[in-house]
Amino acid sequence: MKLFSENIEDLRTLYIANLKKALDMEQKITKALPTMIEKSTDPQLATAFRNHLTETQGHVAKVESILRDATNGNADTSTCKAISALITEAEDNIKDAGDTSIRDITLIASAQQVEHHEIAVYGTLRTWAELLGDDDAADLLDSILDEEKNADELLSTISDSVNTTAAEPKTVTSTAV
Repeated sequence: MKLFSENIEDLRTLYIANLKKALDMEQKITKALPTMIEKSTDPQLATAFRNHLTETQGHVAKVESILRDATNGNADTSTCKAISALITEAEDNIKDAGDTSIRDITLIASAQQVEHHEIAVYGTLRTWAELLGDDDAADLLDSILDEEKNADELLSTISDSVNTTAAEPKTVTSTAV
């Protein structure tokens, strides 16, 4: 398995290749969030996902802008395999969760895995933009990074109550014949 393709010769090329993956990542998240909103039963969680969908749409626009500036107008994507795998895993977990409170904590866990990946991606891209002297891109990437960190913190806060609800013993009623 190759870690990098042969055409990654310098930091700028690596930076652009990863911006293309970040754009794909944000586009895929934009497509996945409506399902997460629909499957959420906790009102706070659904609201958090709705708000993050709006933020994510903004991330798409910001990354497209950075990519166009870095490539003189080209905002193509490159497949982000990591986010594809995380989304597939989340979809499987959502289907497997029979109880609504279990589904909500599964949604939170899956969303936090995505957030942690995004935090790593944007922290790296921001650093590379700084090293390349692109202060405007670094500022935009830093603003995205802050929003991703805030989303992760909000999910942690929501999980406190949702996890407690999911951990409560379920009462089983039986009907005697």
